Amino acid sequence: MLSIENLHASVEDGESTREILKGLDLEIWPGEVHAIMGPNGAGKSTLGHIIAGKDGYDVTEGTISFNDENLLEMAPEERAAAGIFLAFQYPVEVPGVATMTFLKAALNAQREARGEKALSTPEFMKAVKTAADKLGVKQEMLRRPINVGFSGGEKKRNEIMQMALLQPKLAVLDETDSGLDIDALRIVSEGVNSLRSPERSFLVITHYQRLLDYIVPDHVHVLAGGRIVRSGGPELAKELEERGYAEFLEAA
Repeated sequence: MLSIENLHASVEDGESTREILKGLDLEIWPGEVHAIMGPNGAGKSTLGHIIAGKDGYDVTEGTISFNDENLLEMAPEERAAAGIFLAFQYPVEVPGVATMTFLKAALNAQREARGEKALSTPEFMKAVKTAADKLGVKQEMLRRPINVGFSGGEKKRNEIMQMALLQPKLAVLDETDSGLDIDALRIVSEGVNSLRSPERSFLVITHYQRLLDYIVPDHVHVLAGGRIVRSGGPELAKELEERGYAEFLEAA
């Protein structure tokens, strides 16, 4: 599914260049859920952005392959068409673009890329209603421009609904628990768990173990100093919650 080898990446920081990832290795197989944990500045969000193809990062060394294709040679829209989805830590508001118009355009573009026919308006409306009902996305929200006037929890629900409609092969969740109360966290997590399948993988980026009580990962990795310094099962997340990251920062 996803194979990352010796990944080095930097970003322009004022007049200088700052290296963020310093030899990161990661292997994700179909059907697996991997969690990346680590302190602020470790490179967690950078990793997610590079996988999705966000501008502003310079990959200086290493490779990323997705389903045996060179991901680094693909434009962001090609990565999305290949089945990669990024849920942002802070979903942006897009005034002037209707949520339903955006959803239909995105879904039918993905279907076309997969060689499937576009959904008719009745088919699309039915699919949206099914996904919205599961995530508590109200019809009134769907009539607004994208995320405009939404609370943090509503933005996250809307984003997971997009994921449910697009049916990606690899979903990268960048601190999806950020800004969520307990009820919203439970609803969003249930939406993610309903999409788990042998063909779909997840990369969950988080600071805190509480999200992993709801979305139980197969593998947990500690990212510190720009590379993965330890890997384990779900019990590793609980250990981090108790002990913190200090020892891993020293090791890095």
